[in-house]
Parts: sequence; C-alpha cells; structure tokens
Amino acid sequence: MRQGIFSLIFALLFSVGCSQCNEAEEEESASNETEATEATEAEDTPEPIEAIEPVDVNMDKVFLGRRLYHDPILSGDGTVSCASCHSLDHGGAEPRATSTGIGGQLGPINSPTVLNAHYNFRQFWDGRAEDLQDQAGGPVENPIEMGTTFPEAIERVQADEWYAERFAELYADEGITKETITDAIAEYERYLITPSPFDEYLAGNEEAISAEARRGYETFKEVGCTACHVGVNVGGTMYQKMGLVQDYFELRGGEITEADLGRFNVTGEESHRHLFKVPTLRNVADTAPYFHDGSQEDLAEAVRIMGQVQLGKELEDQQVSDIVAFLESLSGELPEHARLPEDEQPPSRATGDAADPAVEHPETGEAAEETLEEG
Repeated sequence: MRQGIFSLIFALLFSVGCSQCNEAEEEESASNETEATEATEAEDTPEPIEAIEPVDVNMDKVFLGRRLYHDPILSGDGTVSCASCHSLDHGGAEPRATSTGIGGQLGPINSPTVLNAHYNFRQFWDGRAEDLQDQAGGPVENPIEMGTTFPEAIERVQADEWYAERFAELYADEGITKETITDAIAEYERYLITPSPFDEYLAGNEEAISAEARRGYETFKEVGCTACHVGVNVGGTMYQKMGLVQDYFELRGGEITEADLGRFNVTGEESHRHLFKVPTLRNVADTAPYFHDGSQEDLAEAVRIMGQVQLGKELEDQQVSDIVAFLESLSGELPEHARLPEDEQPPSRATGDAADPAVEHPETGEAAEETLEEG
C-alpha cells in the first residue's frame, strides 16, 4: 500500500515537471517565432526613400538645352536666363528669398531647385505645370520674370547662327518653335540628376554616410517626416498644407500674400488654400533660403519649424542635428556635362537701358536688387 502511494506521488510530480518544461519550451518557441517574424517584416518593409537613377536622354538635345538654359536670349531685355534663378552653383535654386526678373522686378516666391525635378509629379510650388516642358515655357512670357513673348524670343533665336544650325539638325521638321525650345530645355533639365552619398547607403554601403547621418535618417522616419518626404526625390510626390498642425503663417508673421495661397491660386478650391507641392529634399543643404517664401536661412531652424507646424512636435537639439546631417548626405554631384563650357558661353544679349551695367542682372542678382532699392 505504502509503495503504491509513493508511486502515485512520483507520477504526479513527474507530470507537473514535464508540464512546466513543455510550457517553457512553448514560450521560448513562440518568442523565437515572434523575433523571426519581426526580422522578416523588417527585411520586407521597403525604405520610404528610393535610390535615384540617371535618366535616359538625347545628349544632342541636352547640349542645345544647356545653352538655352544659360542664355538670356529668351528674356525681353537680354539679361535674365533660366540659370539666373536656378543656379547650378546654388543647388539648382537661388540665394535670394524671391526671384528677380527683368528690370529688377521682384517676384513673389522662392525658386525651387531644378535638380532632379524630373522626378516631381508636378512643377512649380502650386503644381500648375504638368511637366518640365510645360514649366520651361512659363517664365519666358511672365512679365516680371523674363518678360517677352515666344514669337519675339523665336525671332532672336532664329537670328543666332549657332542655334539655327542646331535646331536644323535636331528639329528638321518642326524648326524653331515654342515647343522645340521648351523641349530642348526640358531635356537638359531631365539630365540634371544628382546621385548622393545617401544613395550609396541605400545600396548597402553603410560607411557612405556618417553615423550622425544614419541616426538622422532613423529619426527622420521615426518622427514622421516620411509621411510627406518619400520616394526617389525625397518629396515631390504630393501636395500638403503648409501648417498642417499649427498655423505656419501666424508663426511667421506678416501679411498673407497671394503666393501664400498656394494651390488655391490654380484651382480656386477652398480646400487647396495654403496647399503646396512637397519639395524635394535632395541638395537641400545647398539651396537656402527655405520654404516657398524664402523666409528661413538656416537649415536646422527650418527643420525645427517643420517639426512644429507639420508634425506638432518640438524636436530636441540632437534630433535636429542628426536630421540635418542626414539631409546633408542628400547633396549629390552634378552630371559630367551639366555646366556650359567656356567656349560655348553666349555673347552679351542686353538691349537698351539693360545694357547699362548698373541694371544688369548677373546670376547673383545683386545689381538688380540695388536697382529696386533705388527705385
């Protein structure tokens, strides 16, 4: 009898022990499965930013468009070219809050970069141009930018022997028209793709960017910047309200301008008030001042303001510093033939009063600004 009781107790203890072992094994197995699932999901989750690739282009058209881009022949007084407001020396943008046109006229908005603009879903801050060719025609006939008409510009281009020969070769059937001029300029702009160290990082080279930049990229994602700044161009894929969470214009101060209305100016729809195309952040470290109004000179402060008005977050100093380091890693190299060679520089085109050096419009825009101050 006593032996039977001992046997029963031993069996019960053995059963409990085995049960506890099985539970521990099951818990460990479940934990391992969870870790494996999370690791697989992390591997399968695509990065919100994609590596940029050069675009296939017709290099003969690129060379023609390159000269047109840098030639003030398309402006009414022969002083303003595309490069006047989209300088390759300033990240494809300009070092001024807003653009300066012919006769020193001050425009209402900051020029966005032309670099990598091929990857934008629309052109201009308010998205009024469908593509680069559509965009290239706008400034020519804008009275405060290049201030001419295409018939007048075409006459000047036709009278230039260099252009006459190139257009005859490349557009034998069409000739020199608004469409062929803007097509050549757009082809040049499509060529302006700037792969950066960050693209090398995306390709697997972790040493291509600094540890601070790597932290900055993770912070950029964690705080929510990639809700808008995504894709190949780290932006340029959507419209977004300026001041989504907090009123940007109240924070900035000053009167609301027509340019501040953004997409509303194109559609007239109330829901589009203060809506702008999300800008690319490629080469952003080279394109100050920032925002559509050019109101912010410092990149770190621009990051801080965006965190506040777009995300509703007060970013810490370390977060801002790291994000800036990441943004700096997005600055890339211009393609080999982006710059106009010295032997292809166009002659002076200034006419009438514009021929006076006091009112010329150099790429820096300094003389034009002095003219405005005097007037």
